[in-house]
Formats: sequence, structure tokens, C-alpha cells
Amino acid sequence: MAITITKPSNWAIKDRTYLVKGNGNPVIFTIPCRHTQRKPLMWFDEEKGINRELRYATNQNSPFVDEQRGLCTLGHVVMKEGKLVVPKSDQALQLLLSVYHPKKGILYEEFEPEVIANNQVDWIELELEALNLAVQLDIDDAEAILRVEKGSAVSKMSSKEVKRDVLLMAKNNPAMFLELAKDDNVQLRNIGVKATEANIIKLSSDQRTFVWGSNGRKLFTVPFDEHPYNALASWFKTDEGLEVFKSIQKRLK
Repeated sequence: MAITITKPSNWAIKDRTYLVKGNGNPVIFTIPCRHTQRKPLMWFDEEKGINRELRYATNQNSPFVDEQRGLCTLGHVVMKEGKLVVPKSDQALQLLLSVYHPKKGILYEEFEPEVIANNQVDWIELELEALNLAVQLDIDDAEAILRVEKGSAVSKMSSKEVKRDVLLMAKNNPAMFLELAKDDNVQLRNIGVKATEANIIKLSSDQRTFVWGSNGRKLFTVPFDEHPYNALASWFKTDEGLEVFKSIQKRLK
């Protein structure tokens, strides 16, 4: 009776290369390739709802013990100088290393030029999108975004320093930059912080209450477990908060 070998539907028959994770290239690096009590090597099959034992045998077509037949010749998986090339003829080892081994991505990784190229293109495109947006920001928006990272230190920076650092943020962490640039609350939080720095409003020592700086009249109570300036930004969007926001904007000018 023919044995059906468990493999992904999109599995391609080709030579494959594997590399040790990290910066070093050890002369000899051994990857566990059979299940033992001390070093379990199992794969959970969600379709069957069971853990399946893994084992590399050079005379078998599958890395699963339950799909192996007859006397098995156990093999060893050894990387030399941080690298292992597995020919397409050794499907059992390829399936073990590429699909089922629990240490993939921890001890080693498959070298996939197409995937690497796709990831690099995605990153470059994201970086360009972020930089293009950063170049177009006016100084107030740039300051608001940068304040999330640098806090009150932004108030002491020149406009050129703000512009430089926001461009660097866009280049080094484009995903975070774009998220902040598209967040309506960023600008509102910035207004809140600037108003506090200018003593237009004050935040109590317990971080729970905003009051007018001139007379101490209560403006807003920060909900429990919320960041005060995040909560203030949301409050600025309410009818009551909007009037206060407009007043603060006038005083900041």
C-alpha cells in the first residue's frame, strides 16, 4: 500500500540551502534530527489533532515516523561553516528542515533569495512612503510626531533639528512613523503637552486631573489606567473639550 507523504500543497521540488542563525559561522553545527526523551522532536498536526514524531532517515521519503516503513537508516544533519545544501533528491530532509522542524527560525533558517528580495522591496517602498510624507510635513506636525519619541526635549530643538530627526525617524522606523503621521490624536496630544509646558493648563501630581493654569479650575479627569495626554486628546474631540482646545490654541499663538 502506497504511503501518502505529508507535505504542503505548494511544495516545490528544488535544491535548498540552510544557514545557521546569527552572525557566527561555526565550523561544525549539528541540528537535532530525531525524537528522544531528552530532546523531543515533534510536530503538531492540526488536521489530525495529534503530535507526530519526527526522524530523519536517509532511506525514507518522509520525516514522519508514522510514514516511514521498514528498517530505517538514521542520518545526521550537520552544517559546515554555517551552511548546508540539501539536493532536491533528499525530500525527507528538506521537508524536515523547511516545514516541520521546531527549531527552524531559532537555530537555522532557509536561504530564500526571492523572499529576501520581496522583503527588501517592501521595506524600501515603506521607507520611501514615510520619507515622502516626512518631507511634506509642516513644522508643527513634525514636532507633534517627534514628541512621541523625544518628549518635552522637542521644545528645546530648532526647526532644523526637528526636521532632521523626523526624517531620520521616517527612514529608520517607517512603519511607526506612518502610524503616527496618520493618527489624529498625535497633533492633539502635542497641543496638550505644549499647553502644559506653557502653564496654560496643569496636570496634577497624581496624573489624574487637568486644571486651568491661571485659576486652578478643573477641566478634565483622566480615566483610570489611561495615559493622561492620550485621554486629553480624546477629550478635546468632545463638545466640552473642543471649546477648551480652541481656547488653548489661541493662547499658544
